Amino acid sequence: MSGLVVAMDGPSGSGKSSASRGVARALGLRYLDTGAMYRAVTWWMLQRGVDLEDPAAIAARSAEPALTMTIDPDAPGVAVDGLDVNGPIRGAEVTGAVSAVSAVPEVRRRLVDLQREIIAGSLPDGGIVVEGRDIGTVVAPDAPVKIYLTASAEARAHRRTAELEGTSVEAQRAAMARRDTLDSTRKADPLAKAADAVELDTTPLDLDEVIAEVLRIVKERV
Repeated sequence: MSGLVVAMDGPSGSGKSSASRGVARALGLRYLDTGAMYRAVTWWMLQRGVDLEDPAAIAARSAEPALTMTIDPDAPGVAVDGLDVNGPIRGAEVTGAVSAVSAVPEVRRRLVDLQREIIAGSLPDGGIVVEGRDIGTVVAPDAPVKIYLTASAEARAHRRTAELEGTSVEAQRAAMARRDTLDSTRKADPLAKAADAVELDTTPLDLDEVIAEVLRIVKERV
């Protein structure tokens, strides 16, 4: 499957990460979590006391953090300025702030350029599965396979609660609704389904079933 790019988009809790990694393993492809990149920049900004309510302040420092991505689906990761931040970027503070940082056009332009470089670099090795919120619409609009994962608000909240300690379904439902609104209404590269993407509702499916459905779609498209 030389040069294959699979674009996986959708809101948080829809099952993108686990499914994307599973699909990448099954097809022998690389895997890129673009959300981790925005989280890493957000973590960097928080560590340096940047005012995240000031888009101009974020933009002014957006070129400073140096990101290194590991695109092995069995051990994906991100480092900032040489420091492994895979744990810290999943914390509540970063989760609550990442939408504000990812809405800043200067941040998006820089990371989209980096994402495209990573995609291009993966093509000689067979290709890559890329997950995010604007992959099929902005990052890789020419990807031969575009999939938009969805799930009910209840299912998404339950999944996220199972992943996190010290939270509740109600709290996660509210947090995800807020983030959905921010991500889908931002001016720069909002969360959206590409016109030629296949929509897959993962609500009634377990992980293996989601992966199987995505593989079926890939087979049909290529």
